[in-house]
Amino acid sequence: MSTDKFAVVDTETNWYDEVMSIGVVVAESETMKKIDSIYYIIDPAYRVGGMYSNELRVDEEGVCVASRSQALNEIKQWLDSYNVQKLFAYNARFDKMHLPEYSRYKWYDIMRLAAYRQYNRAIPDTADCYRTGRMKRGYGVESILIMLSENHEYMETHNAVLDAEDELQIMQLLGHGLSEYDIAFISD
Repeated sequence: MSTDKFAVVDTETNWYDEVMSIGVVVAESETMKKIDSIYYIIDPAYRVGGMYSNELRVDEEGVCVASRSQALNEIKQWLDSYNVQKLFAYNARFDKMHLPEYSRYKWYDIMRLAAYRQYNRAIPDTADCYRTGRMKRGYGVESILIMLSENHEYMETHNAVLDAEDELQIMQLLGHGLSEYDIAFISD
């Protein structure tokens, strides 16, 4: 069995569009099963507040509060310990733009497959789509995960590590191998 790994990254930003939290999940490439996760709250950026500040969970056990440089260095060391080369994110351009320090990694957009009829068999025939097959609306993480899982009680938390886990679940439910995400590669 392959020992290759990849990571799913999610960030939350404050009112000034600065990263206030980062969640990362490492998974095995062949099975897409979660191996490990890490979560950082960025100080002082989180103190500014933001739309999802109430989901930061600063006081929970295992939460690391650190400066941006410390958090990014420690996450990089952690990713390197798993030999991760590929980062996946939902709407990856957003996360990649907010994490320029991670430009050496190869970035892929989960949304590129999830929002397109030809890659997501759960998109209903009644969905309003462009000629390209992309849905015109309703293709956020919450909508797509409800569509794929048929769990109509699911609500996206907007906590970076929990959202990264949800985005990995989208990849699992789509059922595509990592090579199919080559079309979702984000170039500079």
